[in-house]
Amino acid sequence: MILDVDKNTFGPEVLEATGKVVVDFYGDGCVPCAALMPHVHAFAEKYTTLKFCSLNTTKARRLAIKMGIMGLPVMAIYENGEKIASVVKEEATVESIEAMIKAHI
Repeated sequence: MILDVDKNTFGPEVLEATGKVVVDFYGDGCVPCAALMPHVHAFAEKYTTLKFCSLNTTKARRLAIKMGIMGLPVMAIYENGEKIASVVKEEATVESIEAMIKAHI
């Protein structure tokens, strides 16, 4: 399951969470983001030891900029409030996302 977070819930659900959290940063009209989404949902079902969240950056621009999100798509893993891994833009392929997840289980 993927928890959809917003600017109000990102802090408690991601930055203050215990353990590792995978965050799918996506935006309205982002075609690569939409193409990756079913795969991300499948990873959430497969890798149940990790928490999965998604953030629509179109609705949370300030937060996205604060988190260093300058282009989409971005998949990132946070642990204890710190970003420990990410794949960005062209690097954000199904294979690279799964490799990043596997490296942090």
